[in-house]
Amino acid sequence: MHESLLIQRTMVKNYNFMKASLVYLCVTCPLTLASLRVGFYKNSCPSVESIIRDIVERRFVEDKSVASALLRMHYHDCFIRGCDASLLIDSTHSNQAEKAAGANFGVRGYELIDKIKATLEDKCPQTVSCADIIALATRDAVGLAGGPKYDVPTGRRDGLISRSSEVNLPGPSSTVSEARLAFKAHGLTLNEMVIILGAHTVGTAHCSFFQDRLSNFRGSGAADPKIDQELLKKLKKICGLKSEDRTAFLDQNTSFVFDNMYYKQIVRRKGVLQIDQAIAEDKASSVFVAKLAANNGLFRRHFTKVIVKLGSLLVLEGNEGEIRRNCRVQNG
Repeated sequence: MHESLLIQRTMVKNYNFMKASLVYLCVTCPLTLASLRVGFYKNSCPSVESIIRDIVERRFVEDKSVASALLRMHYHDCFIRGCDASLLIDSTHSNQAEKAAGANFGVRGYELIDKIKATLEDKCPQTVSCADIIALATRDAVGLAGGPKYDVPTGRRDGLISRSSEVNLPGPSSTVSEARLAFKAHGLTLNEMVIILGAHTVGTAHCSFFQDRLSNFRGSGAADPKIDQELLKKLKKICGLKSEDRTAFLDQNTSFVFDNMYYKQIVRRKGVLQIDQAIAEDKASSVFVAKLAANNGLFRRHFTKVIVKLGSLLVLEGNEGEIRRNCRVQNG
């Protein structure tokens, strides 16, 4: 995803903190999928999906990185309070919203969601939620990038709360165990975590999030010994200017194509982020990574299931939340 899905050092080591800040989650509580349905707007706004698809397609023609931007936005929104578009809310003088948190540095695509929302408000006033717009736009962008096409159940409502203090995402230097714990808290398995990380196949990361691997890994004064030497030289050249926090593709070969090349690279020690390389080497995840590297169809099938599951956990429905008129502001 644009920059990385995982850009902030995790705080899951301090589990008490996570339980306090994410009080609506519980590792031992049953997390059930919401009763969303495909075609939720069939009668209330029948053209919603075609409108979103057309706007996303026009943007994709101009900028193919929109796929990674929307994937990252979808993930970052869903990981906090479920997929309720709380990430889209702007900060105010009395509240620092999610998008202001360090982990959301570099999240982009807000103006695209604004454009879609404005178009839908003209066509179907206060009918389609911002949360559903993100989910549908992400689906369309993935398909345009060569990824699988899949149905998105809709019917989400928009959240009323957005606090930067609640943003707690696993980071690029997380261990597999740390990241696994964070995903488990959201009802996602280790294999599902590995699939979500596969979205890095169309992503980039700022040099600052992997710089230590290039020259001073864990304070050693040397590069990470596990990184491929050819990749190391390439990344050092990209990140040579310390005055600029440049970006590097997480998939060095098919950077704008949604495929399993990411897995092919990490099994060859060509993972850019530490967490990417770690899932290819950890005993708990390496076997599944190898299977995904060998079978693009397997990745596509698993991805469609996991992205739909992620988008259906802990969402607001019915009379919960609201349908925002402006995705950046709660209705007054």
